[in-house]
Parts: sequence; structure tokens; C-alpha cells
Amino acid sequence: MIRIGLLGASKIAPKAIVHPAQAREDCTVLAVASRSESRARRYAAEHGIPEIETSYEALIARGDIDLIYNALPPSRHCDLAVRAAEHGKAVLCEKPFAMNADEARRMVEAADAAGTLLIEGFHFRFHPSFLKFEQIIKSGKIGEIEHISGVFNVHIPDRDGELRYIPELGGGALMDLGCYPLHAMRTLTGHEPKILEADHGRAKNGVAVSTRASMIFGNIPAHLACNMGREAVYENSIHVVGSKGVAKLSGFVHPYRWDPHIGFDMYVEVGGTREVTTLLNSPENWKHSTYAFQLDHVMRVMKGETGALTGGPDAIETMTAIDRILAAG
Repeated sequence: MIRIGLLGASKIAPKAIVHPAQAREDCTVLAVASRSESRARRYAAEHGIPEIETSYEALIARGDIDLIYNALPPSRHCDLAVRAAEHGKAVLCEKPFAMNADEARRMVEAADAAGTLLIEGFHFRFHPSFLKFEQIIKSGKIGEIEHISGVFNVHIPDRDGELRYIPELGGGALMDLGCYPLHAMRTLTGHEPKILEADHGRAKNGVAVSTRASMIFGNIPAHLACNMGREAVYENSIHVVGSKGVAKLSGFVHPYRWDPHIGFDMYVEVGGTREVTTLLNSPENWKHSTYAFQLDHVMRVMKGETGALTGGPDAIETMTAIDRILAAG
């Protein structure tokens, strides 16, 4: 039985790990840590978590915790991942992995030195819809990739305390939204991007509310867009133009709930023939959440059944690309 501890009484944790764990027999959420004891107790009672801690360090130091889930702001990813490695704990760390590539490198080095697991929570990466899309692109069905683009736009209100609007906590559209299509394009092309130009729409406090960037992956031109401002119209998609055809995966971040009727939409068009896959005509298990597939992947990695798809050098490269895009604008 893998015993899980939560760093932070976060909004994301119930759907990201508490509920998926409750549906399994090989893991359990044992404790949650919050700096507010009253909040920790309310959260634990609401979500059926047996125990609490009032410091993150205390949770990490517990001898009865095997896996740490870190959904704190990015500013607390590095120090706590390093501490977890020093205590021999596996870590599932929410995206973005760190504040920058230097922090990501320190996190990976600490996990490598300790021989512990450190996975980045790009939950879409583990869902069958994206795995199928990846297989189609890499099979050569649409030929050689000639262009790739990715977008993730969703309005995030600028409320008091909203971390996405606080630069020192790791806020910004690229950090919170754009990292998804960036990671997807890295995965699909198998190359790291060279940044040609970038433009950032900034709020008064300097946080990048929107980002548009032109890049080249190997010899493949690419475009990235993300926007969390008032004018943002919801979209998340990856579009690939090949020498033989085109392919597009819409709703890839949350394919199981992108639309209440069809979920994701994936089409592949070659020679004038279009094949369309949606939630309605996909296998039944595709209706499970990305987070359920993510936790299943983490469990299989911890059992030695497979290698991790995220984390390690992959996480460092994603943060390196983010650093360069932010510096280019």
C-alpha cells in the first residue's frame, strides 16, 4: 500500500489525487499538511483524510508516507522536492515544475542522488487520447511534420490572492497554461525549441497575462499561444501539419470533460479522408479522468513496471524553454 501525503490543502488535490486514490486498492491518502491547523482539519474531514500536519516539513519527515503530492505554488516546489528526496520520498510535483530551469535542475539532481522518484504532473500526458495522438504523429501517418502549433486560452479572474497573478509565486499564463502545449509540442516533435520571437501581454505587476511565441523544433516551425486575461476565449488544442495530411487534438488538457457531450475531438485527415475520434466513439476507459491515468502511471512506476514519462531531464528542458520564451519577450 502506497501512502500519500498532500502538501497544501489545495483546490486541485481532490480531483488530482484524492478521488483517484479512493478508487484504487494500492494507495491511500494518509495525511494533509497546511500551515493553518483549522484549515487542515476542515479539509481532512471533508475529504476523508485520516491525519493532518501543520507544517510541510513535518509531513515530509513522517516515516509512514511514501509519496508526496506537491500542489503548492511553484515557488515552493524546489525546496520541498529537495527535502523530500533527502527523506527518501517519491514526489508527484504539479506543473510548472519549478520557478526556472536552475531550480528544476536542483530538484532532479537531488532525486537522482537519493535514488527517489520525481514526476511532473502533466496529467494530459498519460491519457489514452494524447497517447493515441502521439502514436499517430510519430507513425508517419500524416508524413513528416511541417508545422505544429499549440494553444491554451482560459480566462482566470484576477482575484485577491490568485497565485497566477503573483510573479514571485510563479504566476503567468505561460507558467500555468502555455506549459501544456509547450510540453505537448516537445513530446510530439522530439526536439527542443529554438525561440525566434515572443510577445507578452503584461499586467501592472509585470506578470505575463498572455504569451505568443514563434519557435523552431529541429527544422519544424512552431507557434505557441496562451492567454488568461479577460479577453481569453476558451481553447486548448494541438494542430500538426504534415507532408501527407493534418491532425488536430482539441480539448487535450481535459479530454474527458472538454465538452459535456463529446469530450475531446481528434481528427486525422490524409488524402481527403478525415477520421474523427471523440469521447462518444472512443473506448469506455477513455472517459476516465487524466488524473486517474496519471496516478495509475505513478503507481506503475513505483512498482517498477514502467519508466516515468515526465520529470528528470524532460522537466528541466520544459523549464529551460519557458525561461527562454519569457526572456525573449
